[in-house]
Amino acid sequence: MSSPRPTDGPDQGTLALATPEDERPVAAWEAAASAVLRKARRLGEDDADGLVWQKLTRRTLDGVGVTPLGTAASVADLPERERPRVARGWDVRGLVEPMPADLARETALADLDGGTTSVWLQLDEETATGEDLTDELAERLDGVLLDLAGVVLDAPAAPLAAADAFLSVLGSSLEEGVLPARGTNLGCPADADADALVAVARLAQSAGVAGVVVDGTAVHDRGASDATELAHVLASGVRVLRVLEAGGLPPLVASTLIELRVAVTDEQLASVAKVRALRRLWDRVLEVSTGHAGVGSRIHAVTSRPMMTRYDSYTNMLRTTVAAFSAGVGGADAVTVLPFDAPLGRSESFGRRIARNTSHLLVEESHVARVADPAGGSYAIERLTHDLAEAAWALFVDLDTPDGPDLGLLEARIAATVAERDTQVATRRRPVTGVSEFPDLAEDLPVREPSAAFQDVVGWARAYEAMRDEPPARHAFLATLGPVAQHTARATFATNLLAAGGIAVDVAGATTGPDDLVAAYDGQPVVVLAGSDPTYEEWGAAAAEALRAAGATRVVVAGKPADHADDSCAMGVDALAFLTRTRAALGAAFESTEGESL
Repeated sequence: MSSPRPTDGPDQGTLALATPEDERPVAAWEAAASAVLRKARRLGEDDADGLVWQKLTRRTLDGVGVTPLGTAASVADLPERERPRVARGWDVRGLVEPMPADLARETALADLDGGTTSVWLQLDEETATGEDLTDELAERLDGVLLDLAGVVLDAPAAPLAAADAFLSVLGSSLEEGVLPARGTNLGCPADADADALVAVARLAQSAGVAGVVVDGTAVHDRGASDATELAHVLASGVRVLRVLEAGGLPPLVASTLIELRVAVTDEQLASVAKVRALRRLWDRVLEVSTGHAGVGSRIHAVTSRPMMTRYDSYTNMLRTTVAAFSAGVGGADAVTVLPFDAPLGRSESFGRRIARNTSHLLVEESHVARVADPAGGSYAIERLTHDLAEAAWALFVDLDTPDGPDLGLLEARIAATVAERDTQVATRRRPVTGVSEFPDLAEDLPVREPSAAFQDVVGWARAYEAMRDEPPARHAFLATLGPVAQHTARATFATNLLAAGGIAVDVAGATTGPDDLVAAYDGQPVVVLAGSDPTYEEWGAAAAEALRAAGATRVVVAGKPADHADDSCAMGVDALAFLTRTRAALGAAFESTEGESL
C-alpha cells in the first residue's frame, strides 16, 4: 500500500519545514526537494514538484512504501490506538550456542557477570536426546541464579525431555517459595507435535513460567521478508492456541505461556515498524481468540543473521547496533545482539562483550528506553507500521490452516523474496558495506572455532563472499587514461567493483597515451580502461588496440559501452554477472549457492 501524498492543512505548520511566514511547508519541501532532483537529473524541468513523493518513496521487499517525509495528512486515515504507559528497559538476553557443558557454563556466567539478564540456552540433538540431560543442564547452569536470570530453552529435538530436565534443575536450585526469574521459558517450538506442546505447556503452567516460543527468525534466516515473517509468526502462534485449547488450556491462559521471536535488521525504520506491527497483530489475534484486548505476549527480538558478513566483520557492530536500537524503540521485551564475529564461528569474549554492551549503551547511556513507545506519533513510522501490519495480516489469512502455516505458500513467498533481494544485491541497489561496497582484499579474516549457527542462513552477501573465498590467481590491469585528476573517479569505481569479486588490480598510474599503458602492462588477460569521456574519445580506441596487441584477451571500459571494448561497467550494472564474466576471463570460477558453476 502506498502512502498518500499529503494535502495542505493548518496542522502542517507544526512540521516547521519552511520559514515561519510560509503557510504551506509541505509545498515548500516539495519545491526544495524537486530542485535537488532536477539538479541530479532525476526529475525533468517540466515535471511537477509533487513527483518527488514517487521518486523518493522507497519500497520494501513487501512492496510497502517508506515515505521520505511524514505528515499529519499521511496518517489521517489511521485509527487511534492506546499508547503504552510504562517506560522500561529490555531484557538483555545472551545466546549460548551448542558447545561443551563446561564452556557453556563459562560463557553464560561471563555474560551474566557482564550485564546480561537472561540466558538463551541452545542444545544440539545429541545433548537434548541424551540419557543424562538433567546432569548436562545442571552443569551448564551451575552458578546461574535462576531466580534472577531467566533461562529460555531451545532444544527442538526433544522439547519435552528438555523441559522435564530443566524443571528438575530449577526445583533443586530454588528455595521453597522463591520464584523463577521473569522471562523463563521452557522453549517448546511452535511446530512441535501436539502432544509435546500440550505437555510442555502444562509443565510451564504448573511451574509459573512460559512454555512456548513462536520463532520467526527461522524463516527470516532462509530469506523471508518482514511481512512473511510476521505472517508466519501469526499462523504458527494461532496453531499453538488451537492445539493448547484442544488440550484443555483456553486461549487466555495459553497466551501467557507464549513468547514471540523475530529478527531485526539494520533497516531502521522497517525494523521499528516490524516490532510495533507484531504487537498490534498479535493483540488482535488474542482479542479475537479471548475477547480481551491487550493481553499480549512477550516479544524477543534478535539481530539478523543474514545481514551479517564474514568479510569486514567489524562492520557487523554497526549493523547490530542499529538493529538493537530498532528493537528497543519498537518495544521488544527482550533483545539478543549477536556478536560481530558470529558468522566466522564460535564467538570469542570480545565479540560477546561488545554484543551485550550494545544494549547497555542504548538503555543506560542513550536512554532509548526512557520513553514509552518512542516511535509513537511519528507520522512516517505510524504509516509504515500500519501498512506493514496490513500486508502481514493479508498474508496470514492466506497462510493460516487448521494445522499451522501453509508451507507450500510460505516457501513460494520466501523464494520470490530471495530472488528479488538477490537482484538488488547483485545490482548494488541494496549495498553491503565491506563486501559489495568498499571491500578490502588485504583483510585477514579472524579465526574462530567452528560453529553450526550460520550453516542454514541465506546471507545477503553470500554470492560476493563465495567469490572472495576463491580469488583469481591473476590480477586485472587497470589501464588509467590521462592524469590522476581525470581518471581517479572511474578508476576507484572499477577497483572497488572488481575487489567485490575478489579481483585485485595492477594500476598503470598517470599516462599520456597508449605507449605509457603498454609500458606498464604486464601480460594480464583482462584490461579495464578507466578515464574521462573526452579522453575515451581522444585515444580510448587506440589504447584498447595497443593493449590487445600486447596480449590482452578481454578489454573492459569503465563507463558506457564502447565498440572497442568487450564489456563495460558503470553504476547500476549487474555486479555479480559482470564479476562472473571477468573472473572467467581470468581463469577463475566458483560454485553459486544453488550449486551451479558461475
